[in-house]
Amino acid sequence: MPPRWSRKPDRKDADFRKLDDRMTFAVHVAAFGCFNSGAWFARIIQEADWTWTIWFTGISLAILVSHAVYIFAIADYSDPAASSRQG
Repeated sequence: MPPRWSRKPDRKDADFRKLDDRMTFAVHVAAFGCFNSGAWFARIIQEADWTWTIWFTGISLAILVSHAVYIFAIADYSDPAASSRQG
């Protein structure tokens, strides 16, 4: 069941931005899994000596981990409108 959003979606809304970024990350994890497992499956089935699959996996995983670090540790999801109203 898809997530429900009770109000109009707006990237200025901090809660929506956080949910949107996490859903985008989930899509990237799924894409990594599909492409990576497909490459390794083809390598094993064809008994090929592809050295690029190791590089592909490593670079893709590094990009995915950096995306996760940004989403879960660095990104600031505080509401800028709320902080400007207080000050």
